[in-house]
Amino acid sequence: MHVRHLTVTDFRSYASADLSLTPGVTTFLGLNGQGKTNLVEAVGYLATLGSHRVATDAPLVRFGAPRAVVRGVVVRQGRETLVELEITPGRANRARLGGAPVARQRDVLGTLRTVLFAPEDLALVKGDPSERRRFLDDLLVARQPRWAGVRSDYDRVLKQRGALLKSAAPVLQRRGRGSRRRSATLAEGESPDAAQAEALHTLGIWDAQLADLGSSLLYARLRLLRDLRPHLATAYEQVSAGVTAASATYRSSLRETAAAAIAEGEVPEIPDLREELLTSLAAVRDQEIERGVSLVGPHRDDVHLRLGDLPAKGYASHGESWSLALSLRLAAYRLLAHDLGDDPVLVLDDVFAELDAGRRERLAALVEDCEQVLVTAAVPQDVPDALRGRTLEVTLGAVAAGPT
Repeated sequence: MHVRHLTVTDFRSYASADLSLTPGVTTFLGLNGQGKTNLVEAVGYLATLGSHRVATDAPLVRFGAPRAVVRGVVVRQGRETLVELEITPGRANRARLGGAPVARQRDVLGTLRTVLFAPEDLALVKGDPSERRRFLDDLLVARQPRWAGVRSDYDRVLKQRGALLKSAAPVLQRRGRGSRRRSATLAEGESPDAAQAEALHTLGIWDAQLADLGSSLLYARLRLLRDLRPHLATAYEQVSAGVTAASATYRSSLRETAAAAIAEGEVPEIPDLREELLTSLAAVRDQEIERGVSLVGPHRDDVHLRLGDLPAKGYASHGESWSLALSLRLAAYRLLAHDLGDDPVLVLDDVFAELDAGRRERLAALVEDCEQVLVTAAVPQDVPDALRGRTLEVTLGAVAAGPT
């Protein structure tokens, strides 16, 4: 799999750019702020409908422009597919596949698959649990695009349930307190008990939906992590020259017994996870009502990374943390390549400047045979000899061919 052609209009700093790309290694060379990362960000957006640098789409549109457009010609097994994405802040984005509009933007997912290494990846080790959850979910969608819908539906239900917990808190918090004071939220003639019963009934409906979607998402994550672990262990051994062993454990927000079994590597079936989610939600209901937030579900989980017997977060050195972050991405790449039978496009965004000489050379040796590798670097000396290929020089948003 590779991108043969990339076109952007009003994307980031580019009024327009039109690039022909080839299999093998292409290096975008330019000083910081010249726009080289914007180009590989556009490639990543074609694959994931998101950016590795920002959480929303608005910064992707060039200042003063109403919308941005990204187009890419993707080649897989000799067949070409044109992917076109229109990004309009404040409105629904639109997409076309092979020249024809698609009903939903996410229908283009799976046409192009990328794995991106970037300085932001250090947050996978040192950052909040949300970074590691996002890593799993993004990889899950890259592996099987249908999970994008489950992920979106879960987020919607979680938001609605959270809104109910907050809005109904004055009614729900009176439960069992014997308060005789009338709440301003009650309708005229409605008893507190009736209002509480209605709020609890509605909460129960959202509990069921959260358990339905959450059990499916949790099951998919657990299977994904089970398949990823051996690739992670191998990748870390190769990147770090076998200094120590890397491992990953899923930390669930379910009740203690179920969470312990999952941490040991067990992957319960979806119906069992659904029942456990409902039971765990019931166990923390009073706390949720008091705090106004959902305390159980995939959105509260984490992936615990370890080097040897110690947790990576808080104990790993800077170099070890970088090796582990790179190993997670390399493991994701190998898992996708194994599943698809094709190499995803590999993007190395300003990574080599962060690595010592040994890690640079080892990483380069591991990826030099990938079908398409896109590298960004500030100076040629940052790029290992094994990855010296076609060079495109980027200066203030202008792209020109450089020396090979």
